[in-house]
Amino acid sequence: MSLASSSVYRKVQSISLVNQIIIAILFGVALAVAAPELAKSLSILGSLFVNGLKAVAPILVLVLVASSIANQKANSDANLKPIVGLYLVGTLSAAFIAVLISFSFPVHLTLDLAGATANPPQGLTEVLTTLAFKVVDNPINAVATGNFIGILAWGLGLGFALKKANASSKAMVHDLADAISSIVKIVIRFAPLGILGLVANTVATTGFSTLGEFSQLVIVLLSAMLIIALVVNPLIVFLIMKRNPYPLVLTCLKNSGITAFFTRSSAANIPVNMELCRKLDLHEDTYSVSIPLGATVNMAGAAITITVLTLAAANTLGINVDFGTAILLSVIASISACGASGVAGGSLLLIPLACSLFGISNDIAMQVVAIGFIIGVIQDSAETALNSSTDVVFTAAASHHITKNL
Repeated sequence: MSLASSSVYRKVQSISLVNQIIIAILFGVALAVAAPELAKSLSILGSLFVNGLKAVAPILVLVLVASSIANQKANSDANLKPIVGLYLVGTLSAAFIAVLISFSFPVHLTLDLAGATANPPQGLTEVLTTLAFKVVDNPINAVATGNFIGILAWGLGLGFALKKANASSKAMVHDLADAISSIVKIVIRFAPLGILGLVANTVATTGFSTLGEFSQLVIVLLSAMLIIALVVNPLIVFLIMKRNPYPLVLTCLKNSGITAFFTRSSAANIPVNMELCRKLDLHEDTYSVSIPLGATVNMAGAAITITVLTLAAANTLGINVDFGTAILLSVIASISACGASGVAGGSLLLIPLACSLFGISNDIAMQVVAIGFIIGVIQDSAETALNSSTDVVFTAAASHHITKNL
């Protein structure tokens, strides 16, 4: 390596990863405007980065969870109960806020209502059955398909089984976890290039006018997500930590939310969140389980999307929804959101389930899903940024609370 190139490399290395990502975003937008065809050709960078994250995330979760449980001391600081509680409270709060905003600013959609029929309401049996089968999935299939519920189940099972193993076996699992974490760090270093490709291709393909027709719907969705991210979550953190929550909240939005916004996958963002938790000096025994768990069940953004779009469909069909029924919808949306784990656009596929509460036919519900995909360039990105950054916010808040009370 020449002296000049070595100097450039050191200067690049001196720039923080987040700042590199911001620079990549600006460059990607500029390139998309100046040379759209060239920008579209860079989509391969984004695809490689996202696929790299998705490739390492399942095995990372499996090994880290197993290692964390197996090597956990009897007096370990790991305590998932308060974190899981925060996940549930956060998701329910998000759905409730979505109901309030939808009632205050009702949205009507342009749908093809010809031949529309009403279906009888469906329960949550199908979703709960699907989740149960995910838990007992074959471990190889779970890793291959990114079934994080099954991966968590096998990671926990292996971890508890290995607690009875000898010290050398536990050390081997710990070393394997460290080795995979090292590979993850290498993948994350390519985040600026990957996000450059994602941004350039998105802007060059969709432009800035994609959301014009559905501006009110987008504003309602984003307003609900911003209220959760900047008002409700900080309030919850303040009640837990008893100090200014915004340094933590803004740090998580900056370091986790930006990456999640462009990868549009909570699962793909798991390695990023793991690294952020390490930088925040949280207990690995805690975050190695809580972060993948959060990518599965902490779905505030998904609950907002399901609630807002379902109420929009009801408004369009002239269905009178009373406040009590809307609250029931928020609970259903929160439970259903757990099935949207880690998949870009996953929450949209659960809209028919929520629509069934009002007897809305599957044909109409799927039209709403299609609208969701149209605005997905913003909706799904913002949803994932909220979901993923909140995983770290609640893990950090609960961990500091636990530490403070030891």
